[in-house]
Amino acid sequence: MKINDSERIANLEDNYNRPIFSLRISITNRCNINCLYCHHDGMMPSDDEMTPDEIYQILKIAKSIGIKKIRFSGGEPLIRKDIVEIIKKTALLDFKDISITTNGILLEKYAEELFKAGLNRINISFDTLDPETYKTITSKNYLNEAKKGILKAVEVGFDPVKINMVVMKGINDTEVMDMFEFSKNHGIILQLIELIKSDNCNDNSFTDKHHFDLDTLEEDLGKIATKVKTRQFMQDRKKYFVDNGEIEIVRPMDNTKFCENCTRLRITPEGKIKPCLLRNDNLVDIITHIRNGYSEDKIKNLFLKGINNREPYYVNNE
Repeated sequence: MKINDSERIANLEDNYNRPIFSLRISITNRCNINCLYCHHDGMMPSDDEMTPDEIYQILKIAKSIGIKKIRFSGGEPLIRKDIVEIIKKTALLDFKDISITTNGILLEKYAEELFKAGLNRINISFDTLDPETYKTITSKNYLNEAKKGILKAVEVGFDPVKINMVVMKGINDTEVMDMFEFSKNHGIILQLIELIKSDNCNDNSFTDKHHFDLDTLEEDLGKIATKVKTRQFMQDRKKYFVDNGEIEIVRPMDNTKFCENCTRLRITPEGKIKPCLLRNDNLVDIITHIRNGYSEDKIKNLFLKGINNREPYYVNNE
């Protein structure tokens, strides 16, 4: 049974009784590297970008309907020269958590300013410690810049700092424990991400060739971990505590657990609400109406329309 709009705002749930408390906002499609596996977070190509004031207006309304957590992503969000201004404006809204996903290349430059501006947490996409492998994955020679950025984030006080490592057979699958040692030694959480296919990609031959099943690795971690934590609203993913370090396993999203536990709305770089990561046929334009001077109540109704458009992409029929 569908809930009415007043109930939805009070509880911020969709029609499938899934709570919504997180908003991921992609603020650019631009990037300074070209990773082999990148699916651009399910976003369509666009040259349009929102201004800091427009982003603030969207987040202000998101806050008013009950969104508690904000994550900025791209492309590469730090490629925007106004990124510190964006974080400062966001911090004025007093969200429970403000985080960012970055490749770390520009992080040495911005880490301290971002921390002072009010950014709480950082996830860094970083798949290898080997220069040649880094170049193979990204097509660039920015390994040292990325490492310096990671260490700067730890130095200035971000907690937690997480490294996202996409594990690829024949490319970096032998480096997992080296990456864990690096992460553990600097107080960083390592997230191992299973390579996924993308419905937005016409050619998944790379994924087919380099997919690395994390099952065996996860079994081994289970045997040596001193503690295992299950994250309910993150598709029941497991976090393993090993030798004073932490490793989290991130499974592919093509499963019912991912959909059952999805708590996130998304905003595309061109300012559209994206109710589902895996779909681009149910977007709700919001930025056009902001630019045309719509009232906050009308923009709020667009958010509610986006929530109404949410439905599980993968359904458990058992």
